[in-house]
Amino acid sequence: MKDRARQGSSVSAAGNDLSEQKLLEQVRSKDPAAQRRFYDRYAGYLTAVCSRYIPDRAQLKDVLQDAFIQIFNHVDGFEYRGEGSMKAWVTRIVVNHALKALRGSGRLVFVDDVPDAPEEEDFSVPPIPAAEIQKLIQALPDGYRAVFNLFVFEKKSHKEIAALLGIKEDSSASQFFRARALLARQIKTYIKEHDNG
Repeated sequence: MKDRARQGSSVSAAGNDLSEQKLLEQVRSKDPAAQRRFYDRYAGYLTAVCSRYIPDRAQLKDVLQDAFIQIFNHVDGFEYRGEGSMKAWVTRIVVNHALKALRGSGRLVFVDDVPDAPEEEDFSVPPIPAAEIQKLIQALPDGYRAVFNLFVFEKKSHKEIAALLGIKEDSSASQFFRARALLARQIKTYIKEHDNG
């Protein structure tokens, strides 16, 4: 019985139960098995992060591959600052690669001459599956989607977003408000289409 308990703990210690710091030490040793554990731990999360910016699956895979190559090539320069710092670092790398891919494709266009959408009144939103919300966000125009994701999910200020995307701070704010208004309209449409009442 004790042997099974010991075996179970060694199996879990080799998997996702490793602390970030311990896994980082193993990855830095260039151990392929550790790199695989690292990939297995973060691939799902980073795929979700990347898909907020890159809806095309083939391009998403390319972006993730480039990001993981950069992560493994630069892991020695990463300064560990406590649990969660590794996840934050790899997230930043993936977001930067996704934005670079959008800029490189010429699809990251910011429209300043579109009239402001009327302010949407607050409305209570019935539960909508997270996958549906994700689809609605992915359907936003690339520029809107990039600013929306950076502001909402990455918690960037409009000043930081402007610097990241090479746009004016006012443009970042207007793109966000337009994205939010468009998303609100999409949610209302979704609710009407799926209302059983």
